[in-house]
Order: sequence, then C-alpha cells, then structure tokens
Amino acid sequence: MKRMHPLYRKAMLESEIQKLLTEALQQLRDPRLKKEFVTFSRVELSKDKRYADVYVSFLGSPEERREAVEILNRAKGFFRTYVAKNLKLYVAPEIRFYEDKGIEASVRVHQLLNQLGFDPFKREEEEGEDKE
Repeated sequence: MKRMHPLYRKAMLESEIQKLLTEALQQLRDPRLKKEFVTFSRVELSKDKRYADVYVSFLGSPEERREAVEILNRAKGFFRTYVAKNLKLYVAPEIRFYEDKGIEASVRVHQLLNQLGFDPFKREEEEGEDKE
C-alpha cells in the first residue's frame, strides 16, 4: 500500500476537520450564536496533530465577533466529540477557536485604497474597455 506524503495528509485532515466543524455548527443549540454569520476560514493542525487552531470570521460588530468566539470556545468539547466520532484518528485534536482578523484587514485595506482614489477593480474594467 502506498503512503501519503505527510504534508498532503495534514492538509487533507485540516480540510476534513473544517468540514466537520461546519456540520457540527449547524447542530449546536445556542440561541446567542447567529450561525448564519459564522464561517470557519481555516484550520491549522499542529505537527503532532494534538491541537487544531480554528480561525473564525464572523459578520458583525467587534463585540459580537468576540462573543461568538467565546461561545465556540465554551462548546469546544462538543466540537471535539463530533470530530472524533467522524474522523479516524488515534487522538482527536483539542480544538481552539480564534478570531480571524485577515478578512477584516483586507476589507480595511480596500477601504483605504478607495479613500486614496485607487480602485484596482475599476482600473481592470477600464483596461478591458480600451482593448475593444
């Protein structure tokens, strides 16, 4: 039997864990959490596969984002159990949720570029029109 490259296997596990967490989120019963605004943007598995750092993006105010991450961290046992039941691993990773600030940062950069009068999307459209 051929063995998978370790980095490829890790990437596949991260992807599968992300999928399972999204499924588990739909089953989570917490009225404070607006599930439709929660997205797991990425999962990073530690080298020993004992920890899964999950980055969460949430549509809302900074206070709502912090509260959403706190709610998810309080329910991390539920998520770990769900992953353990659906993934064949020797030890289910401990799940840690963090706010993903990458999306927020890219939106802020885009706003700053617009304020400076630079819109990369508009420039691409104009170049397309010039070619015709």
